[in-house]
Amino acid sequence: MESANDNPGERGRSGVYDAPDSYCELGEVSVESPIQATLRDDADGLGAKNSRRDSLTRHDEPILRPGARGAEQVLEEPDEQGTKDADVSKLATQAYTHSYLVFFALVGTLARLGLTALTRYPGTPVIFNTLWANFTGSLVMGFLAEDRMLFRHEWGTPIYHQAIERAKQKARDEEDGSGSAPSLMDLTAAKKAHLATKKTIPLYIGLATGFCGSFTTFSSFIKDLFLALSNEMETPGVTESPVDRNGGYSFMAMLAVLITTISLSLSGLFVGAQLAVAMERVTPSIPFSLARKVLDPLAMILGWGCWVGAVLLSIFPPDDSWRGQAIFALVFAPLGCLARFHLSLHLNGMIATFPMGTFVANVLGTAILGMAWDIAHVPIGGVVGCQVLQGVEDGFCGCLTTISTWVSELSSLRRRSAWVYGTSSVVVSLVLMIAIMGGLRWSDGYSALLCST
Repeated sequence: MESANDNPGERGRSGVYDAPDSYCELGEVSVESPIQATLRDDADGLGAKNSRRDSLTRHDEPILRPGARGAEQVLEEPDEQGTKDADVSKLATQAYTHSYLVFFALVGTLARLGLTALTRYPGTPVIFNTLWANFTGSLVMGFLAEDRMLFRHEWGTPIYHQAIERAKQKARDEEDGSGSAPSLMDLTAAKKAHLATKKTIPLYIGLATGFCGSFTTFSSFIKDLFLALSNEMETPGVTESPVDRNGGYSFMAMLAVLITTISLSLSGLFVGAQLAVAMERVTPSIPFSLARKVLDPLAMILGWGCWVGAVLLSIFPPDDSWRGQAIFALVFAPLGCLARFHLSLHLNGMIATFPMGTFVANVLGTAILGMAWDIAHVPIGGVVGCQVLQGVEDGFCGCLTTISTWVSELSSLRRRSAWVYGTSSVVVSLVLMIAIMGGLRWSDGYSALLCST
């Protein structure tokens, strides 16, 4: 990868993160926002390749990556803020990124467990309550993908706002008859430069890959599909649940979980993107120097310090029930998040139309969750062993698999590729879950959990 100072478009700008090229393969930092991808597909479907809307979302335009030649076409004078800061080395960028991932994996896991507990109560309208974590995490992901304000002080991003003002001025000149028709080429290129820049920012990667990826969980979604199909999904507050039903009802129950989870997660992604657009005038921006001098070093302390604290709490818990409720999940959560991060880095670039890294992470995490579920539901291991397995399910598998990344990738792919990718992810994972959990379910049956969670 070229150094930041090797790019003519970046000369004069300091404090740039020297991010590895592989960061461009992360599904959470896709170069297309959800709104742009939707407009692109609509334009393709209508055949309106020369329409004004299509000019905003042409999929054959070159992608501007950090350090890529051509970025200088939209970069003008650098923002004055932070020009005295030294460039951030590649090693420091990777250290900050991993620290943010560890910290936000812990935060995302706690948020998921807390929201799941809040939405599980007698009489709840939705009994597969991981749905709300998947919806909320996808909403946050959509907001981050579309947002142009939080990181506007980073390299190249002030040009986006300058391009907006130029486009508005051209539109006003056209109405007055004093100017030519407005061109949105600068705005389109500035958006691409802004999105390419966000790929290099450790805080953004931590929020998208760490928090949103850990807040949502694909493996629990597949587990809910299997429980609905096998009539094992319990209704909170109802004794002797579930009741007997035929296979047709079980199939309809599986479809209910499938359609509700995917549609609400996709809806959350687009709602979050629309919120980012609507709140652009009031969304604050993170000061350049604050991110470099305060947040990045603080992330290293908080990330690794909190993880060590979780390990110590698992050894000396204030209450034994805490281990199964959250502590063991926090111990395993960063491992799952970091594994997903590196799978995306190394595998997502293999096939342009199929994010292999996310696919492998989701399928692998689903298989591990199925095995942990089976072992926990046989009378072995004792209370602590059961709590450890619960921690593997909620922490490692919950953070290794992700819905928010999955739906963001579905929204950015062409329709045919999205259908292939989405269907393959669900079918392969569900078949594995049936093979793993179904073997115990339809042979010896499940025993009651030995741990109190």
